[in-house]
Amino acid sequence: MTTTTTHTVTGTGADTISVLIADDHPLILAGLAALIEATAGLRLVGQADNGERAVALYCQHRPQVVIMDLSMPVMHGLDAIARIMAFDPHARIVVLTTFQGDQDVQRSLRAGARGYLLKHADAGQLVACIHAVVQGRRFLPPDVAGKLAEHSAAAPLSPRELEILAHLATGKSNKMIARSAAIEVGTVKFHVNNILAKLNVESRTEAATVATRRGLLSAF
Repeated sequence: MTTTTTHTVTGTGADTISVLIADDHPLILAGLAALIEATAGLRLVGQADNGERAVALYCQHRPQVVIMDLSMPVMHGLDAIARIMAFDPHARIVVLTTFQGDQDVQRSLRAGARGYLLKHADAGQLVACIHAVVQGRRFLPPDVAGKLAEHSAAAPLSPRELEILAHLATGKSNKMIARSAAIEVGTVKFHVNNILAKLNVESRTEAATVATRRGLLSAF
């Protein structure tokens, strides 16, 4: 897809919110563009189909709000958020994604996102989110906030436990994990037991399922 910079016809007054959108799916990008252009008070200043282009367009146009997908080619959405925040610490970024695990939400918020929406959100919710972040508020819909709250009190997995979990999720035995991680089999068993306890599951298969649902393996 050819990336273009588009200007809306809905007005350019001082009270109009400028928006940049970034998504690698042409239909979603087109749908977002059509929504923004059709909504009074919003002005589309650019479209990007990868994270690197999103950063470049942000630096060029300095929009008030960025709508950012996470899984994009060339540069991942999280990396693009970090780059934009380094350029402008006051940037207002909304993640719009299919990833709904609590770890995906936490990573996005830590990177600097002010809002987090799933792609099944309706148009009204997206517009409300845009206005909320422009006003300096964080926007998390009830389903996203609920997932975040559900696991916020749970003990976090250590970097080593996450590494072991990633191996475990591929179906490796303890011996195979020990060989891959260059540790003793007994140490692997210790970590696996801790992982099962922290995830509140009883089996390795269940641990892998929960890890996928929560986005714990996104970094691997």
